[in-house]
Formats: sequence, C-alpha cells, structure tokens
Amino acid sequence: MTISVGDKLPDAMLVRLGADGPEGVSVSTLTEGRTMVIFAVTGAYTGTCTTAHVPSFIRTKDTFKERGVEEIICVSVNDPFVMGAWGEMTGATEAGITMVGDPESAFTKAMGMEFSAPPAGLIDRSKRYAMLVIDGEVKVLNEEENPGLCEVSAGEGLLEDM
Repeated sequence: MTISVGDKLPDAMLVRLGADGPEGVSVSTLTEGRTMVIFAVTGAYTGTCTTAHVPSFIRTKDTFKERGVEEIICVSVNDPFVMGAWGEMTGATEAGITMVGDPESAFTKAMGMEFSAPPAGLIDRSKRYAMLVIDGEVKVLNEEENPGLCEVSAGEGLLEDM
C-alpha cells in the first residue's frame, strides 16, 4: 500500500554520516514533534537527481524555513558514504540539507514507494517524491509520474501545495 496524505510515516532505520561515521536514526526520532520536508530521489549521482531535484531544495530552503519547516531531508536507497559524498558534491550539505541513506530500502518499501528499472541498474530504488511531514504525519505528498521528471516533487512544486 502506498502512503497517503493523513497517514503516519512508517518507522524504519535510516543511516547518515555522523561525526564518528555511520549512525542509524529512526524515522520516528527524526519527525517527532517537528515540521519537515522529506524528498526522495531514485539514486545519488543520477542525472535528474543531481541536476534538478537536489538543486531545487537548495534554492527553496530559505522559503521553507520561513514557512516553519525545521529540516529538509533527502532520502535515497544508497549507503551513508555515498550520500555524504553526494551531499558535498552538490552543495546540499553546505546548504543544510540532511542526506540520509535507506540502504536496505526498508523505509521506501514500507511506504510503498519502491520501483525497479533493471536495464538502468536500479533495483528496489525509490520513486521520486517530496512531502511535508508534521509530527510524523504526511500533510502534503507530491509524487512524480515518471522517475525522470522533477516537477511536482521539486522544491518549488512542494511550496506551491503548502
């Protein structure tokens, strides 16, 4: 079942790079009592993710903050080392966007947002989406019809629906 507006996020462990290396963080810990944006990409270093999706949240970060968003998190079915390096390369880390990995696709699958494209080498990856989450509840969910698109799930697209 795909997650919908009004649903609570499933709890799963994500992994990020901390001061001492990889550290697990639960979705419930990240979202409890907070207003957040979570956006998911099909893969770090892939075309649209690198040239459109991440840059859209770098451009709109200040506007989200003005609207009460406390943190913007980028999720990808990748390990935390890849996410850390990609965050540095794109400028997302410097902009204050939190880069987290879902290495086993546990969160992605629990949300019903997984997809595979074997010819491209993408297995059990995430669909492209962005959502506004308040205290763990999905308030706005914008999912792209095609993983190569970045329109409704871009920072600007999510802002339009808030």
